[in-house]
This record gives sequence, structure tokens and C-alpha cells, in this order.
Amino acid sequence: MIKKITCIGAGYVGGPTMSVIAQKNPNVEVTVVDLNEHRIAAWNDADLSKLPVYEPGLDAVVGEARGRNLFFSTDVDKAIDEADMIFISVNTPTKTYGKGKGQAADLKFIELCARQIAAVAKSDKIVVEKSTLPVRTAEALKSILDHTGNGVNFHILSNPEFLAEGTAVTDLHNPDRVLIGGEDAEAIEALVKVYEAWVPRERILTTNLWSSELSKLVANAFLAQRVSSINAISELCEVTGANVDEVAHAIGKDSRIGSKFLKASVGFGGSCFQKDILNLVYIARSYHLNEVADYWEQVILLNDHQKTRFAERIIKTMYNTVNGKQIAFLGWAFKKDTNDTRESAAIYVADHLLDEEASIIVYDPKVSAEQIYRDLDYLGTRSSEENRRLVTVVDTPEEALIGSHAIAVLTEWDEFKQYDWAKIKEGMKRPSFVFDGRKLLNGAELEELGFSYYAIGE
Repeated sequence: MIKKITCIGAGYVGGPTMSVIAQKNPNVEVTVVDLNEHRIAAWNDADLSKLPVYEPGLDAVVGEARGRNLFFSTDVDKAIDEADMIFISVNTPTKTYGKGKGQAADLKFIELCARQIAAVAKSDKIVVEKSTLPVRTAEALKSILDHTGNGVNFHILSNPEFLAEGTAVTDLHNPDRVLIGGEDAEAIEALVKVYEAWVPRERILTTNLWSSELSKLVANAFLAQRVSSINAISELCEVTGANVDEVAHAIGKDSRIGSKFLKASVGFGGSCFQKDILNLVYIARSYHLNEVADYWEQVILLNDHQKTRFAERIIKTMYNTVNGKQIAFLGWAFKKDTNDTRESAAIYVADHLLDEEASIIVYDPKVSAEQIYRDLDYLGTRSSEENRRLVTVVDTPEEALIGSHAIAVLTEWDEFKQYDWAKIKEGMKRPSFVFDGRKLLNGAELEELGFSYYAIGE
């Protein structure tokens, strides 16, 4: 019987997942640990609107469980020592150095976790991989844990997350499936019991370790592939006079295809899609499966092309120069209802326009100015002084829109649809351009108001 759970990593996966596990298992003590003191302080803030992760409904879940059986701490050793079950939910970014640079997952944080668990543990532990990992990482984990000479038994489980940011709490409360991979039946059953507190048994799938690790990568690759597929068709629609929404609607009615993930846009972002496909590509190449690798790599290449194409369209439409022109970005997060900006299309569209010396003003209801500048600085395309000279981040939409030559919609926040577009038109330079990268706004209405409106796939 699991009495105490520890999760190493208080980010977008660890925080919400553990909060719901604690909410649904009031008799299990759940402690989330992280070395980032600022992040832990935010999770412990009395003001629930200050949580470091913005997810609709998360504040209520944390409010219910925190202090009762949900705790956030920086004391990693103590939490490891006391736990029966330890979730590893740390970042596994794509490597930026050495062998596999740009494709393989960087497992240094995972390995550091394993070494710390091995050094501290005095009793048997179940160790659960929650981070997205390449196949056969469990093998490396087990090797590190078993060679520490403490005489402690470790059972490794893979329990990948399938959360969509923006709906993470709903996804956790009512998952399509929970996947648990492992080799030890007792350890698997212990984790099944945790989820059974609220998830029907038939939705809890158990597999071997490798199937579980691979399933996560494949699920994201298939979803991303659908986005790139419809985005490829969007370009064809633009030159043939077809409308990508009508095409998507028609094919989505086929029950074998289905309608989800067929929304043409400026491209997918987020922490998982690109990283997981690159991982899949790297694994395939390492086994010399070059045709398989090429196939999946094309999904990424097309996504990059879509972002470049959108930026090029802005430049071309605005008479082939954006130098000194004010372009208002509505949205910076990679999708609505999250403050996560990882791999957001906005970063790359901005980078392309900044190369042309455009003046960009960004408004996003949830993303901070520090984060926006950090995203641009991380690319290393230009100095941070240059980024701050060319990019202004504002707190209200009015500040971004008044006096601008063009508006680019980069995130599908619902509030953008509610704006008084007639009033916005009055305050803009003429001709007034709107480039809708999310197909969010009513194009016919905007054209009637006198905007030059461009949407992907039309």
C-alpha cells in the first residue's frame, strides 16, 4: 500500500499531476520537490492566482489538497528518503551539444535524479518515469539505481503523461487512458491502485516498459503529423482557390479520419511534439532505419516551413518591407489557456520579422515580458539589447494595436474575438493588415470594416 509519494520536478507535468493525485487520494501524502526555490515559493503562495503554472481549474485543485496531503518543498533528500513511490518529472530537452545534437533527448537531469535517489534511498522504492523519454531509458535508470550498493530494491515503471496544456486538469480528472509499463506485477498494481481512486479500471492500460515509453512518442508524433498534413494542404488551398476549413470539415466527417487536429494554423508548438518526433527520428537513425527517420522528420520540416511562410507572407503583403513598421502580435503562448511558450510559433515568426528590422509589439494575457525576451534571447540570433530595441511587450491590447501597421494573431485566445474591431481600425495606420495565423477571427466582418485580411489556407 502506497502511503507517501514524492515527485521530483514541479513544472507543467509534475505540479498538476501530483495535485490531482493528492486531491483524489486524500490518504496518500504527496510531496512535490524542486531545486528551484522561486518555483516552490510560487506553488506555496497563499494567492492561488500566483501559481507558476496557469491551467484552468488548477487553483481549485491545489486549494483543496495543499496543506492537507499535498506539499511543495525544496528538501529533495528528505522527500526521497520518506517516499514509497518516486515520480521523476524533470525536463528532458533536446540536446544542444555533442552526439545527437538537435535531435536526441538530453537525459542529464534524469540521470542526476537517479543518482540522487540511489545515494539517499535506504528502503525499497518504486521509481516512475513521468518525463517524456526515449525508449529504453528505464534500462539506464535501473542500471544506475542497482549499482549503488545500498542493497535497496528499485522497481522502474513508465507512466507517460498525455496531458494537453490548457485542458490539463480536465484531462487528469477524466483521462482517455492511463498507461503503465513495467516488469514487476506488484509495482504495476501499486500504481494502478493510485489511479483507481478515480479512473475506471478498464481505462488503465498495462504494457511492458518499452511499449509504454514508445507509445508516448508515437502518440505525439501522430498528432503532430495530422497538423503538418493539414498545413501542407493549406498552402495548396491558397494557390488553387480552395478553402482549407471546408476541406478539413469534409474529410473530418469520414469516421476513419475524424475531425480532431485538422485545424490549419501557423504551426504547432509546445514542449512535446517537436521534441518527441526528433527523439523518434534519432532512435530510428541509431538503428539505421533511415526511411522511417526521414518520414517523421518531414513532419518537423513542414512545421518549420509553415512558420517561415507566414512571416514571408507578412513581408510580401506589406510591399516587401517591414523595416520600421509596427506589427502587433496578439498572443505569444504556443496555444490558448496556458502561459507556456516552449517552441511557440510566435517566437520564430518574430525572429524572421526582426531580421527585417520590424518593430514588434507583443500582447499576451498570460505571458510575462521576461519570458518573451528570454525566448528571443535563447535563439541567439541577435544580442539581447537588439531584441529589446525592436520588441516591446505591453500589458493591454490597446497599447499594442493603436498606431500599428499590421496585426498578427499568433495564439487563439478567446478574448481576441471579443475586441471592438471597428474601433481598432480607427487607431491603425492605413492600409490596415490582419494576418490571422490561427484562423480565429471573422474574416468577412474584418474586410467589411476595411481591413486587408489574410488567413492561412484561404
